[in-house]
Amino acid sequence: MLELKHVYTRYGKVECLKGINFCIREGEVVALLGANGAGKTTVLKTISGLIRPAAGEILFRGRSISSLSAREIVQCGIAHVPEGRKIFQRLDVLENLELGAFVRRDSAEILKDLEKIFELFPILKKRLRQKAGTLSGGEQQMLAIGRGLMSRPAILLLDEPSLGLAPLLVSGIFKMIEAVHQKGTTILLVEQNARMALKVADRAYVLETGQMALEGTAEEIQNNPAVQSAYLGGS
Repeated sequence: MLELKHVYTRYGKVECLKGINFCIREGEVVALLGANGAGKTTVLKTISGLIRPAAGEILFRGRSISSLSAREIVQCGIAHVPEGRKIFQRLDVLENLELGAFVRRDSAEILKDLEKIFELFPILKKRLRQKAGTLSGGEQQMLAIGRGLMSRPAILLLDEPSLGLAPLLVSGIFKMIEAVHQKGTTILLVEQNARMALKVADRAYVLETGQMALEGTAEEIQNNPAVQSAYLGGS
């Protein structure tokens, strides 16, 4: 469904991604693990068109999207929920969700998708006219995911969905990620909480200083001694 071939990405003269290769099959949850600064967020930004690759190719369903704008990539069926949520704090919940559908023109279907979001995140319906900036951290994360889903993506890029949340809320967010997946959305998940990420993932990649170091099923990665030592507390 999505494939990166020998992708290089730079910030100025600094090379952040160094010829990475990986793929995601339709219907999978794929976790992308790595230490801070490894390049995980850069991978998502490169896929979603926020950064142009310096070299290599990105294919979505066999079509090259390397030179497309971020808007065109959303129209293709890829949505990016960024690290830190990046909701529009001065707008209310409904306005944030409506902005998630900005590339769409099918008004009746947009209303149907709003109802699906409210089924998935009932609290958002209760907060419909509340300013997004006044929501709790967990509610803001639900809103960010809901906004991403409003573009009706085939694949959802999630960047650190548990960042800054209390442990009790983290568990709830991951249950919601599983629910999104069960409704048919393919997911690429960047997450510092490797243990939780591997619980919901089918496969995983480990990124180290801009290069892919490991790949395998979630079980294989979880049982890898190096991964256990670096990301799972040695257990």
